[in-house]
Amino acid sequence: MSDKELFKASNRPDGDLERVIIAAVDPSGPMESGGASFDEDESLLELAELIRTVDGAVVGQVIQKRKRPDPTYYIGSGKAEEIAVMCDGLDADTVVFDDELTPGQHAKLEDIIGRKVIDRTQVILDIFARRASTAEGKLQVELAQLEYLLPRLVGSREALSRLGGGIGTRGPGETKLETDRRVIRRRISDIKNKIEQVKSRRQIQRGRRKANELPVASLVGYTNAGKSSLMNLLTGSSVLVEDKLFATLDPTTRKLVLPNNQEMLVTDTVGFIRKIPHHLIVAFRATLEETIEADMLIHVVDASSGYAEEQYDSVMEVLADLGAKDKPMVTVLNKSDRPDSADGVMKLSSVVPNPVVMSALTGEGLDRLMSEVMKVLSKRLVRVEAFMPYDEPMLREVEAHGDIILRDYVDNGVKLVAEVESVLAARIAAKYPKNGGGRA
Repeated sequence: MSDKELFKASNRPDGDLERVIIAAVDPSGPMESGGASFDEDESLLELAELIRTVDGAVVGQVIQKRKRPDPTYYIGSGKAEEIAVMCDGLDADTVVFDDELTPGQHAKLEDIIGRKVIDRTQVILDIFARRASTAEGKLQVELAQLEYLLPRLVGSREALSRLGGGIGTRGPGETKLETDRRVIRRRISDIKNKIEQVKSRRQIQRGRRKANELPVASLVGYTNAGKSSLMNLLTGSSVLVEDKLFATLDPTTRKLVLPNNQEMLVTDTVGFIRKIPHHLIVAFRATLEETIEADMLIHVVDASSGYAEEQYDSVMEVLADLGAKDKPMVTVLNKSDRPDSADGVMKLSSVVPNPVVMSALTGEGLDRLMSEVMKVLSKRLVRVEAFMPYDEPMLREVEAHGDIILRDYVDNGVKLVAEVESVLAARIAAKYPKNGGGRA
């Protein structure tokens, strides 16, 4: 990765922005060409983009080749001293490490470097703190922040005083930094209880959806893949769309009417990312349950990204952790309007489930997506045959939610052949046996 590519990811005018050096350990083997391995190359570009998202300016990078991070310093102590000199030369305010640091590593590095030291997790938490807009989202962010910070409070008063403002220090948890550990633990317990209440409310909402027999599709994908743009295209809603990582945190659910007149619900969820901290996934479990409980997934992939395959794999790993990897899935190879999407489309089309090449921006490929979604949902449908009087309430339900294959109007009712959700089919079968049941 060239410096030009790296700094392009933080391309805002420097001005008064926080000046950041990023650092990483690359375990891929001995240095061969002076650069990072493919995996670390991608990871550092992404870290630079994360820093851009919180209004930082990347001014330099350091990569150390070693089999595993140093247990005391993460990087070697000599490399840490090099970073200290580099900070002086580049007038850097902050050093961000690409992996989560232990409390001990954090303290040792700050002692040597003499600048604010944070890690990738703190940057992600900072973004989440900025993006959370609902009470639920703010609770989840605060929980993740406090659980991250609690072990770092022990004997770290002096180190914490260096944090000041800026990247990695924003959000609901920042006022708790100098609070007694007992109070923090009490607050964590209180937040978990409130999140459980949110979880219970969501279960009630999901129960109502199932009672209404509406299937649910959850939009999943790497952050900034275009999920919110697709949500807006599908449902005519106005979910925030922004060319930034984690632009959407709080789940949004909207109704979609398919071409066969079947109704369904579509939920837009938080984007995934490489090296996402496990405790962050746990904190957002209530939100991610929308993915776990969905009837199907629409996996949105940015086909124009040079790392489309790796991003796809990262999302599938998180879905596996959530127990949702084997759900029925349609894969949207998005951003086909961009000239650099052809390579990603070619590589992924033959290996992902139910691929659809499209552009959520232009609408190209939307008909194909609708067709694939209907195919997946058709496996949930049951064919029913019945005669119903005109005043039968279930007749309205079949017309509203079912796929009517044959409809014959007679004097005292309607002969129907239709495909409907299994719950509705069972109710119809109970009241109107097949082939003319219920005839006056």
